[in-house]
Amino acid sequence: MGLTTDISKNKLPEEITTQQASFIYANEADLLNVALFGITAKEWRGSNLESINALLIRQGLPQRERLIQLNKVAITQMRSLIENQTMKKLK
Repeated sequence: MGLTTDISKNKLPEEITTQQASFIYANEADLLNVALFGITAKEWRGSNLESINALLIRQGLPQRERLIQLNKVAITQMRSLIENQTMKKLK
């Protein structure tokens, strides 16, 4: 279930598991994401790619074309993540 789906259904955050509570998160953004959505940004991006792949399958795109499109999305997401980390370091 995606982020926007959860929000649109006014879904309350799930209670944090013992495992989640004991894990040390790489950054504060991940801590907040887990508190609110139960998953890290990386996990969300992975599920986002799964959702995009499902959409591309429904559109009838062959695997080769889906791979190309998913790769472009992954590159965009990684650039965004790297730029975000760089901006944090500059502050």
